[in-house]
Amino acid sequence: MEMNFYIFFLAALVPMIVGFIWYGPLFGNAWMQQMGFTKESLEGTNMVKTLIISYILSVLIAFALMPMVIHQMGVYSTLAGDPGFNEQTGEAYSYFENFVATYSDRFRTFKHGAFHGVLFGVFLIMPILAIQALFEKKSFKYIAINAGYWIATLAIMGGIICQWM
Repeated sequence: MEMNFYIFFLAALVPMIVGFIWYGPLFGNAWMQQMGFTKESLEGTNMVKTLIISYILSVLIAFALMPMVIHQMGVYSTLAGDPGFNEQTGEAYSYFENFVATYSDRFRTFKHGAFHGVLFGVFLIMPILAIQALFEKKSFKYIAINAGYWIATLAIMGGIICQWM
């Protein structure tokens, strides 16, 4: 199972590209209203620093998505601790070689990865954002804007990682 690690760095661009559109022309005014921001209050932000840190964190998200969208990683992580596996010897390694030869291309499509990205967004990210927003006394609109962004972003990231990793 070959891995293209450059895909992590490509997928990490997705949150910034989607964010530019999502928090710009699509929902920028509604988001600023929910946050209590004005265009003037956002001036003076060090966007270079913000984008660099966001990109680094997005690389971490891409790494976290890989085992969620690529099912073969589960088999690898199950067997990797067996004696001899890292030395490419033993029963577990032989099983893994056979498994990869037979099943390495199963469920490795953009559509499948996007599906798992949506599931990750709906069942993990959205509840986290909603719980935090409830305690911060934010509105449903605030939750919908931010959760929608992450669900769309994770769908695209998951699709990229699953298809081309």
